[in-house]
Amino acid sequence: MEEVTDEEKGYRFNEELSKITFDPEIFFNILLPPIIFNAGYSMKKRHFFRNIGAITLFAFIGTTISTFAVAGVAYLAMELSKLASTAPKDMVFGHCLQFGAMISATDPVTTLAIFKDLKVEPNLDALLFGESVMNDAVAIVLSETFSTVMLSGSEKQNGQILVEAILNFMTVFLGSLGIGTAVAMSSAMIFKFCRFDGMDTLETGLFFLLSWSSFLFAEALGLTGIVAILFCGILQAHYTYNNLSEDSQKGTKKLMELLNFLAENFLFIYMGISVFSYTRHKWDPFFIIFSFLGIFLGRFLNVYPLSGLVNLTRKTSDRPPISVKFQHMIMFSGLRGAVAFALALRETKAGGDVSEAQQMMFSTTLLIVFVTVLLLGGATTSVLSYLQIPVGVEDDYESFASDNQNKAWRSWYKFDSQILKPTLTNSGPPLTATCPSFCHKLAYCLTSPEAHINDADDQELLNTPALFEGDDPF
Repeated sequence: MEEVTDEEKGYRFNEELSKITFDPEIFFNILLPPIIFNAGYSMKKRHFFRNIGAITLFAFIGTTISTFAVAGVAYLAMELSKLASTAPKDMVFGHCLQFGAMISATDPVTTLAIFKDLKVEPNLDALLFGESVMNDAVAIVLSETFSTVMLSGSEKQNGQILVEAILNFMTVFLGSLGIGTAVAMSSAMIFKFCRFDGMDTLETGLFFLLSWSSFLFAEALGLTGIVAILFCGILQAHYTYNNLSEDSQKGTKKLMELLNFLAENFLFIYMGISVFSYTRHKWDPFFIIFSFLGIFLGRFLNVYPLSGLVNLTRKTSDRPPISVKFQHMIMFSGLRGAVAFALALRETKAGGDVSEAQQMMFSTTLLIVFVTVLLLGGATTSVLSYLQIPVGVEDDYESFASDNQNKAWRSWYKFDSQILKPTLTNSGPPLTATCPSFCHKLAYCLTSPEAHINDADDQELLNTPALFEGDDPF
């Protein structure tokens, strides 16, 4: 019997590893889109938009603060590692900025699942959920921006690099948002005028493909598909959902929940496998310890100062200030998950040359994801109890208009309910009944026959005696 040489053993080992190792682009193009889309498609829009100011502040300003805080602490760790001769020779401050952006992507999926089961106070749930969704999009764009600038800006002055980074961020984010919005509105118009009588599978399939196309269009144009598909999901839920048949409404919800469940579980399983299958791990004690400190510092500077700013504008009963207990819970819920892992994995570029700095960032990110999910996620129930945060709170169903006493928001709600929804959906009054008289010809072209039928049914329902007897027909 022939003996197997060490070289042959190594070849066979590498061949086996290749079978359980995926190209990072698979995660971004196939696994992440369903996760991000479902986040936008399933969100509670009323609570999200009630807290949109705070969510936007946390997501944009907070993520930027966290990125630079983590980058600064990581740079300090790098300098200490150089003294101990353990730091990668190729690592520069640009790598620290990349690491700060990718690790600032929060993913409190465990916490939010517990919130849903316990029916935690809706505003806290909306703040945490909205911040995590928007934060992922911002972190991805920041990470790609720093990566692009690092590749093209080695010979430029610091001021030029900063201006280029800001312009690149705005171009990518706004461009991706525009594509997601355009696809969602086009989809709404398609389902408004096309009928799929008895063909629910076709209707659900077309809805899925149109939604996914927003991601593909953005990526094809060099933008960020994740941002596009996030806002596409939000708008699909707000407009297109109303044009689907009842069975397709249920079908799309179930399909997106299933794809989200499968993608998230696959990602976490692959994380566990990566601990053993990735052969280029680089562990630096200084970098790991200081990374955890940087995450804590970044989260602290994100939550507490920005909550104070938000509370300056929250004086009404429908938009109460963010209490200290809520701030502590938001601070605690800064878990890292699938997005941070996927960003770090993408930097390794399977099959390409991977620098020591990229190896170290990937290994550290993997460890941070495991520690935060296991420790912080596992302690969520205990922290809720310790902070005495209300649970078992039933959501109310007040109108969105009454939630926003601000004139700007009331104006937007009026524009949305009288122009956008009648234009893009069959729900509510037809566009011919809400638009100015000089637009009636155009409004007639944009109003489907079903909208007139629905409006007649609504009027008949409003005239029924049940409404005056105290029963709510809706």
